[in-house]
Amino acid sequence: MTKPPRLPFWQIVNMNVGFLGIQFSFGLQQSNMSPIYQYLGADEARLPLLWLAGPMTGLLVQPIVGARSDRTTSRWGRRTPYFLVGAIVCSIGLLLMPFSPTLWFAASMLWILDAANNVTMEPYRAYVSDRLNRDQHSAGFLTQSAFTGLAQTLAYLSPSIFVWLGMNKDAVGGNHIPQVTMTAFVIGAVFSITTVVWSVWRVPELPLDDAALKEMQARPAGVGATFREIVSAMREMPPTMRRLWWMKLFQWYGMQSYWIYIVPSLALTVFGTSDATTAGYRDAGLLNGKVGGFYNFVGFLSAFAMVPLSRRFGPKAVHAVCLLLAAAGMWTIAGTTESGALFLPMIGVGLAWASIMGNPYILLAGSIPSERAGVYMGIFNMFIVVPMLLQMLTLPLYYETLLGGRPDNVIRLAGVLLGCAAVATLFVDGRSKPSLAA
Repeated sequence: MTKPPRLPFWQIVNMNVGFLGIQFSFGLQQSNMSPIYQYLGADEARLPLLWLAGPMTGLLVQPIVGARSDRTTSRWGRRTPYFLVGAIVCSIGLLLMPFSPTLWFAASMLWILDAANNVTMEPYRAYVSDRLNRDQHSAGFLTQSAFTGLAQTLAYLSPSIFVWLGMNKDAVGGNHIPQVTMTAFVIGAVFSITTVVWSVWRVPELPLDDAALKEMQARPAGVGATFREIVSAMREMPPTMRRLWWMKLFQWYGMQSYWIYIVPSLALTVFGTSDATTAGYRDAGLLNGKVGGFYNFVGFLSAFAMVPLSRRFGPKAVHAVCLLLAAAGMWTIAGTTESGALFLPMIGVGLAWASIMGNPYILLAGSIPSERAGVYMGIFNMFIVVPMLLQMLTLPLYYETLLGGRPDNVIRLAGVLLGCAAVATLFVDGRSKPSLAA
């Protein structure tokens, strides 16, 4: 393929604005789904099973969408049709979610919402890899990480902002879901589609040159060819990508544990309640919005600072240090009983979150052939969703016996796992990307 032209910084920003909407949606899920499920009557120990939608849809959707987008030759480009359709469906899901009348309806909507997010996410990663030269990958993916931090800051803080603007924090709908939460989801629906459209308009995909177009058209088409391509890509996976698996296993098992149990943990340790119908539990949800917004804002700011650090020290070293800081932070959070004392350890979580959303993708993009960017980005997402699935299926088995039925112990477990991920990162060896033509 023709080498893409260098983009000025503001064009790199424009191409990643769409990630603002995508990650605002994910932020709303991370901060609100456990409380929504409990408002609708879910049992605390079974919360991980209700979160299965994200990993399952990611496991099924992203590799297929990635392989298909590598072979798509529409007038809109290879990646654009996928993240436009995904953004539209995501907006519909966000509109419906907070009005769920029953637990099964909310769980079903999460499946639809996560499927749409996954259709959008993988082609967006490949779009950045396609559109930028290798020496701009750090700026591209860490800018994407910065937008993740900004979007999730806004998503976490939205309910508290609405309370500050005068909305009643205790006002709830007929389904017991707070009205501030409903408002945040409606705004997220608008963000999802408008930001993606902005990026598509401002930084369209480059047209394929004749040689690349002929090569793509010559490839076998159809469902069978797509699955054969996925299997072939997995068989020929570069060594760097294989080693990234172990880091991702510990990293995402830990992060998923944190997201699911942070509100129940804060409710217990700070407000002394585990009853989802109490004002203390709603206060824990608002507190999570504040500290979650804070760590995401730290991630937003630090992502830009990581660009020169990753170039100087390497993304591997930077990522390992950030994970260790988050591990220490989570142990501190689990033992904290004062809300004001939570913000200092959240700095470590924010640094890790910025690194998680950027540095592993720098390592990956430098090791895979550009001809297979889509399918490998899709497979790389399996390194996220498989650990999440393992967490959801296994944690309920030992939640009572090994963790004492206490959500704060889940947060401690997450800290241990992030420490293990930091060690695994040190064994990743960055190599120059191979070429299918070689």
